[in-house]
Amino acid sequence: MPTTGTQNSTMMAISDQEFNSLRQLIYDRFGINLTQEKRSLLVGRLQKLIRDKQLGTFQNYYDYLKTDNSGKAVSDLINLVSTNYTYFNREKDHFEYFQKTALPAICEKLKKQNRKDIRVWCAGCSTGEEPYTLLMLMHEYLGGQYSNWDAGILATDISEQVLSKAKLGIYDADKVSSLPETLQRKYFTKLANGQMQVCDKIRNEVTFRRFNLMNKSFPFKKPFQIVFCRNVMIYFDQQTRNALVQRFNASMEPEGYFFIGHSETLGRDSEFFR
Repeated sequence: MPTTGTQNSTMMAISDQEFNSLRQLIYDRFGINLTQEKRSLLVGRLQKLIRDKQLGTFQNYYDYLKTDNSGKAVSDLINLVSTNYTYFNREKDHFEYFQKTALPAICEKLKKQNRKDIRVWCAGCSTGEEPYTLLMLMHEYLGGQYSNWDAGILATDISEQVLSKAKLGIYDADKVSSLPETLQRKYFTKLANGQMQVCDKIRNEVTFRRFNLMNKSFPFKKPFQIVFCRNVMIYFDQQTRNALVQRFNASMEPEGYFFIGHSETLGRDSEFFR
C-alpha cells in the first residue's frame, strides 16, 4: 500500500557524534562553520537525500561521503548545505560605487599603464545575478569602447547546481524587476513563459567556473583589480576568514577594490586592506 507520508515528514534523529563528524567534514572541505544552532537545519536539508539513498542513518551517510571517490557525494552535500540566497541589485550601494568610483579609477589607472585588461572576479556568485549586473554596468560605463577592452568577468561558486542555473541566465520577472528599467530593456529578453533571460552578449562575457575558496592557493595567472565576495564569509569562523582574506589579497593588484557584504567586516586591524 502507498505510505501516508507521515514517516517522511518526521525529522530523523542525529547523534552528537554524527553531527560533529558531518560538521567537521563540512568545515574541512568548505570552510562553513555549522554551530549547534544549525543542527536542525542540517538534518532538514540532508534527511531526504539519506532516505532516498536508503542509507538509514547519518553515520552511514558520513561513511558514504568518506568512501565515495567520484566527488558526486560531496558535490550533492554542498548543494544542499550552502545557502544561495541572492537577487538582482542586492546591496545596490555596491553597484553604484562600482560604476561611479571603482571602475572609472581602474580604467584610468590602466590607461596610464597602456593596458586594456579589466579583471573582475565574483567569488561565490550563486545563481549569477551579481556578475551579470556588473557586466551590464561595465557596458554602460564603457559604451562603444567596451570592445576595445579585454574585459569580462570570472564568476565562481562551489555549487554545480547554482552554476548550471547561472549559465542559463533565466530568472523570474519579479527578480529582474529590482534592476533599473533601462538595464531590463537593454540586456534581457522576455521568454514565452514570462521569465526573463540575460541577452547573449552579456552571458557570453561571463566565465562561470566551480571553485572552492578553501583551496590553499588560488591558481590564477594574473591578478584581479576588483573582487566581489559578498555574504560568503559570514559562514566562516574568524580563522578561516583571515586566511581567505590573505589569499584574496595575494590574488589582487595594488590599489584594487575588494567588496564584502554590508553585514561583514574584515576588522579594523586588517593588514591586507584599508
